[in-house]
Amino acid sequence: MLIVMSGLPGAGKSSIAQALGRLLPAPVLSVDPVEAAMWRAGIDRGQPTGLAAYVVVEALASDVLALGQTVIVDAVNDAQEARQQWRGLARRRSAALRYIEVTCSDHALHRRRLEGRRRDIDGFTEPTWASVEARRANFGTWCEDRLVLDSTASLTGNVQIAIAHLRAARRDPLPSTSE
Repeated sequence: MLIVMSGLPGAGKSSIAQALGRLLPAPVLSVDPVEAAMWRAGIDRGQPTGLAAYVVVEALASDVLALGQTVIVDAVNDAQEARQQWRGLARRRSAALRYIEVTCSDHALHRRRLEGRRRDIDGFTEPTWASVEARRANFGTWCEDRLVLDSTASLTGNVQIAIAHLRAARRDPLPSTSE
């Protein structure tokens, strides 16, 4: 199964992804550390390293799926093109695809979390609240079925909901998608 996390920076998607990764168990492939590694390797930040990081994570996820294992992708996935990328991968690997969008309905709490987090990703600059608000304004409309979790609820509760959703999904066939 390909599990694709989505949500604004600081919404709580990585916390849920990591908890799911430990429970399932499944590797969690995050775009941010990949992009930071590119910068540390000397690739100029003016290059499309964000797109490149998505492509690298897709290649790694493909290899994990080829082994018959579940993989979790942790990225904002705010654009329709990104979601098409994951649909294409799931189709190529004949894997079930499940999206989990994480929101934070309390904008003040979201801002405090974003401004207070320290992820220790060498070379990665955390986004500002202004950049998160800009992404929120341009977040692509969803066409796909997805589980939406609000991170104002407890992490444990959200993880339990996600696990139940994923267990039910394992019994369902891969949904048809169009590109």
